[in-house]
Amino acid sequence: MASPTTLPTPISPSCISSSSLTPTRLTYPKSTNNISKPYFPFLIHRSASFNRSIPLNLPHSTTSNTFICSSSSTVSTNTTNYEFSNGSDEVELRLFIGDESIQSSKDVFVDADEKFLTIKTKHEGSFKTAMEISLYEKIKPSETIWLLDEDQLIVNLKKQDPDVKWPDIMETWESLTVGVAQLLKGTSVYLVGESSEINFRVSRELAVGLGYTPLDTKELLETFTKQTVDSLVTAEGSNAVAETESAILESLSSHIRSVVATIGGRHGAAARGDSWRHLYSGFTVWLSQSEAKDEAAAKEEARMNIASGVQGFTNADVVVKLGGDWDNDYSKAVAQAALSALKQLILSDKKLPGKKGLYIRLGCRGDWPNIKPPGWDPSSGTGAV
Repeated sequence: MASPTTLPTPISPSCISSSSLTPTRLTYPKSTNNISKPYFPFLIHRSASFNRSIPLNLPHSTTSNTFICSSSSTVSTNTTNYEFSNGSDEVELRLFIGDESIQSSKDVFVDADEKFLTIKTKHEGSFKTAMEISLYEKIKPSETIWLLDEDQLIVNLKKQDPDVKWPDIMETWESLTVGVAQLLKGTSVYLVGESSEINFRVSRELAVGLGYTPLDTKELLETFTKQTVDSLVTAEGSNAVAETESAILESLSSHIRSVVATIGGRHGAAARGDSWRHLYSGFTVWLSQSEAKDEAAAKEEARMNIASGVQGFTNADVVVKLGGDWDNDYSKAVAQAALSALKQLILSDKKLPGKKGLYIRLGCRGDWPNIKPPGWDPSSGTGAV
């Protein structure tokens, strides 16, 4: 069993699952909270015919934000110590109550649904929240068992998926980095989007968390060509940048356990739909800057982006909408949102990492996600083998 842990107060993004871009709520906030850090109203993940969404809003530099109904705040009203253990088909939480006013089970309230756990204890005649958390992964609420053992509340939760190892009871940076690293099975992650700087900053956070190698195609291109991206555009045009980066991506496509930051904006290879052949070798995250003023506008913008397919970025597995003013201090929060979306994407189809591996072994022929048999000739245009 793990040693006692002090429960922090992390922020967990809510998720909206979509099929044919019709939103359906998966998790819902349990509370609201005023903070000055970024909140997550928006993300979209895609896999073949499967799409998913969440929003992410960054605060403007002059104002603070309030959590709204699209985001969930994981809150502990007091500093809480707990022990957590992960079994094959169940997990156990031991919450240290240590309050003489709690004499029996009538002084404790435990409520669990698929994704949330709420624990309340009675103080001076009324119930107060001791723990309210978004769980790391889904459970079977009807099979939840709890009991009091001296100064501990023991809660036993049945997993929906016995194969998923829970690093912690709740979805935190630490649990996500451990859990997603297991789910990825070595598959690399590529960050694409309008800003090279944002791609770079978030990629570094992800690489540290996952224990992956950080790579930057902008740095590699400038080292190889001995000139900056801007000077290369001036000298040879934007096609030269995209073609050179594509060659770099080809060399990186066989790498494992890497987080790759790509060149942002219209000059990079990722902005062009015909340059994704080697990006499909890993899981792609589109860090999409948005001018939307609210969650509804961000959702509509994302739907229009995907429906139009104009930008190459719409090929990404995961989309993170960034609203408000960017600050490098938000890099880890954005990285955590991306990890949460990647986790749900892979859990929706556990064969995806293996399928990425097969795509690489067959030569990254551009036939993602409908991989053709060995010997398929992509230049034939007929699908002939």
